[in-house]
Amino acid sequence: MYRYRLPLLLMLTLCANAFAGDATLRQARPDLITAGQPSAQQLRDAAANGVTSIIDLRRPEEDRGYDEAALAEQLGLRYVRLPIAGAADISEANARTLDRLLKQDSGKTLLHCASSNRAGALLSLIDARINGASVDDALKLGRDAGMTSLEPAVRAALEVPTP
Repeated sequence: MYRYRLPLLLMLTLCANAFAGDATLRQARPDLITAGQPSAQQLRDAAANGVTSIIDLRRPEEDRGYDEAALAEQLGLRYVRLPIAGAADISEANARTLDRLLKQDSGKTLLHCASSNRAGALLSLIDARINGASVDDALKLGRDAGMTSLEPAVRAALEVPTP
């Protein structure tokens, strides 16, 4: 029964988003959910359904609408900030940092920025540069995880030869 709770939560959240305007949650892989800025209720729901870590890619000055770090702590979640400003920060170095952060949690992680664009972009770089995926497959993963306008920056980063 437990293995169906997270997909059910995602389905209910997606349906509710049409009316509430909250962040769309995407199942990037079994242990990873990507999203735009989650509401406080979405954070509570995620914690109740097995999420153990939050990785926030938003810069500190970006308004979250509530004290996300405090709520995460109250819910017993690991909360990590990796500020990504936009296209200039879509780099292999930041992708490697994110990959390291993702591997530090043995549970489920909610990775978010404002719209999931930065999250998807960095996941594309991880998939291509670290996991060895083809550019097309890596870009598809990024789009599935929420990447939109940062796709050209990801393509440019992938054109730079690896050292």
